[in-house]
Amino acid sequence: MTLAAPGSLRPRSWRHLEHPRRLWIVAVVVAAVLGFVLYKGLADSINYYDTVNVALANRASLGTGTFDLEGTVVPGTVRQTAKGTDFTISSAGASMTVVNVGSDPQMFKPGIPVVVVGHFARSVFASNQIMVKHSATYAPAPAKQATATAR
Repeated sequence: MTLAAPGSLRPRSWRHLEHPRRLWIVAVVVAAVLGFVLYKGLADSINYYDTVNVALANRASLGTGTFDLEGTVVPGTVRQTAKGTDFTISSAGASMTVVNVGSDPQMFKPGIPVVVVGHFARSVFASNQIMVKHSATYAPAPAKQATATAR
């Protein structure tokens, strides 16, 4: 058995990456991976919805696929059922009856904008989720005035 001369074996280090072409390849691979992760993260976090008038105009292309539908709950149309809530939403002069299965969110009421998740089912929009749409403006509740009681 022959032993190698001292100093002839160098420990493996980052020196093998000193070649400029290898550095460029590593940089491109790292950039591609980061770009893909950013793209997927942003694409999955954005929610798109159609308004009632747009969804009705594109009904044939939407088919029975699931999508988000936005509109304002028409006052006087909310009706509780054994399975959930039926109501009508409207936007830009168009309206659609929504048949929702499940419970309503706490802030759900007539006259407010909502986004419902579901699909077209014959002449109605079959939904399984209602999200109350709200503005990004925060207005604190008015302060209650303390009343002094005379004794």
